[in-house]
Amino acid sequence: MKLESFLSGGWCTGARAGRSLVNPTTGEEIGTADATGLDVASALEYARSKGRALSALGFSERGAILKEVSGILQANRDSYLEIARINSGNTAADASFDVDGAIFTLKSYARLGSGLGDATHLVEPGQDQLARDPVFFARHFWTTRPGVAVQINAFNFPAWGMWEKVAQALLAGVPSFAKPATSTAWLSERMVRDVIDAGIFPDGTLSLLCGGADGVIPSLGPMDSVAFTGSGETARLLRREIAEMALPPRLTIEADSVNATIVGPDAAPGTPMFDLAVREATKAISFKAGQLCTNIRRILVPMEHAAPFAEALSGKVAGLAVGDPSDEAVRTGPLINLAQRNEAQSKIELLSGEARVIAQSKLPEVPASSGFVAPTLLLCEDVANARALHDVEVFGPCATILPYTGVDQAVALGALGQGSLALSLFSNDEGVQSRVLSQLAHWHGRILMVDDEAGKSHSGHANVVPNCVHGGPGRAGGGEELGGLRGLRFHMQRTALQAGPTVVDALGAGAAEACL
Repeated sequence: MKLESFLSGGWCTGARAGRSLVNPTTGEEIGTADATGLDVASALEYARSKGRALSALGFSERGAILKEVSGILQANRDSYLEIARINSGNTAADASFDVDGAIFTLKSYARLGSGLGDATHLVEPGQDQLARDPVFFARHFWTTRPGVAVQINAFNFPAWGMWEKVAQALLAGVPSFAKPATSTAWLSERMVRDVIDAGIFPDGTLSLLCGGADGVIPSLGPMDSVAFTGSGETARLLRREIAEMALPPRLTIEADSVNATIVGPDAAPGTPMFDLAVREATKAISFKAGQLCTNIRRILVPMEHAAPFAEALSGKVAGLAVGDPSDEAVRTGPLINLAQRNEAQSKIELLSGEARVIAQSKLPEVPASSGFVAPTLLLCEDVANARALHDVEVFGPCATILPYTGVDQAVALGALGQGSLALSLFSNDEGVQSRVLSQLAHWHGRILMVDDEAGKSHSGHANVVPNCVHGGPGRAGGGEELGGLRGLRFHMQRTALQAGPTVVDALGAGAAEACL
């Protein structure tokens, strides 16, 4: 099997054999992908010119397209789950998280579109009087940028990662040029193929590049955009390349993130908070083999509760069923390939210089070229001098317990991640909740606070929902997407209109009122 790209309205393949896609459970090659020799500059211009028609559609019409897409994906769901098992090593639950997350996000943005009616652009509520007499006003409008949205996605979410970006761009009226990570691009390609075959998208609205991205960035201009999800190292190269351009595209980045959870001092053994924190930490080490950008990497536990917490979590980790994801009893499958396995193991070894392994799941007999890594729990006994634990993200089934003394130290340790996508707190203490928000919110894109009232109803530390912004400052990349209609900001231009009241009122009446 050789994956194809969908460019300039047709399917095509690169000139070379390309990179391998493997089954991480067995290590066997299942296909290749290559984009060598493809005219990406022409494909981007095709998307700009043909896809421009999308901006002429009303928001409700764009939302209707997204609803149709979600229906196609739902109808083919079972085949996607099987591809995720074979190419990503996903268990049924892992695959569902990715595929169903994509469908849910598409439906969410479809509903947002239907609520905006037939308008093609947005206007912010309210206006400002700029003159002494009421004859001169200002109001802020959002209009669609006439470019193409290049979306470079990560290997861990070939379904959700692609469609959540497409959903926002399409609702904003901008065509998408999706570039999935090659190693797991089979699922992305199959989904796009199903949607294209259904004839849902207007011509030029959706393009797909399977293989290398050579030539993409130099072909972009000031009305284009790049949304990147991936490693911090690649993000730095991308920033440098775009910074050197005379008229660069917009750029948003989601990169490395050493996320933390804080177990509050009041979450003592035997309380619901203690049990909920253990449960969430277990999910972090087992679910999707730890391959979530929002996953818990550091578990901050009060010194007085550290021993019972470590004992409880160690028991969960030691009892995890690891193996072939086709086995319904298996809780944790492999990482996506041998390279990721080797990288995760080397980083676990690095962290072991500052913390000791206190629990590991038992690995079955697996092929040498498979992606299996034993779920691992570490404990740091010298928190004051630990550095790598706050800097190194093991993108796999691994987390570290860091005992803290007092809330001041917990807050300080949380900030050492230097910018993260998500933080969670398990506590009923209003004082602790207030301090975490005031002292750590600026370092995080999202904070989950679990108390007895939220209990088991919370969405989860790692779960990204379309209603809330996704992204984070500093090490996490400084980007932001989703957040309902806030996700449209990246694809639209806010312009202050200064005019007389008749003009302001007339133009405002033709737009959908929304607060971005």
